[in-house]
Amino acid sequence: MKLVIALAFIFATTSIPPGKWPAFGAMLLIAWAAAAISGVGVVRVFLRSLIALPFILIALPTVFTKPGAPLFELSLGLFTLTATAEGMEFFVSVFIKSWASVTAAVILTSTTPALGLLAALRSLKLPEILVAVVMLMYRYLFVLVEEAQRMLRARSARSAGVGPGSGGSLIWRARSAGGMAGSLFIRTLDRGERIYMAMLARGYDGGIRQRATTPLGRLAAVQIALPLSLFATIAISARFLL
Repeated sequence: MKLVIALAFIFATTSIPPGKWPAFGAMLLIAWAAAAISGVGVVRVFLRSLIALPFILIALPTVFTKPGAPLFELSLGLFTLTATAEGMEFFVSVFIKSWASVTAAVILTSTTPALGLLAALRSLKLPEILVAVVMLMYRYLFVLVEEAQRMLRARSARSAGVGPGSGGSLIWRARSAGGMAGSLFIRTLDRGERIYMAMLARGYDGGIRQRATTPLGRLAAVQIALPLSLFATIAISARFLL
């Protein structure tokens, strides 16, 4: 249920045309109200949503490349960049869309266990092989992190006086990091094979076994329909009325 609502929120937010500030404000208000109600905490959700900033900044050049009424000029010596009102409007709209969407994803992943998300994907009739790949990727990610931590601990145990100013040149450090990355790949692959053999020994046949889920009742259907109707109303109003 939460997955459907989150996907509908993201779809409605991204479908709002640029410059529709009342609609963007309404979607942001809904997102942060959900963060407060969910129990995760507004501050925690805010800090986690900052992960989207580097990707949002990719759209920053549109402030200067999109034609329109000039706002200000930025002199960079040999050339001058001119910011336009249309470019600024587009960038801020992309910023709000991305931030609101990431906020919804953060709330979803913070309030729903990984197995719950996988069960929701299955209930949406996604291919079984795709759900299995996502499950194994999630599981083996922790294997990769654990192997990396073991290698770092082993290196620290063999090294003396490791500090900010110690170590060789940049080339030596790059060669050392490359060697560790290659060793990590081999060790992770080997451990993954052992884990897979253990799974086969326990009866794994490529499918995901879980408890039978009960169909949605009327109350759950209403709980889904209300936010979906609200999102659709905001998106349609932004496109045709505002």
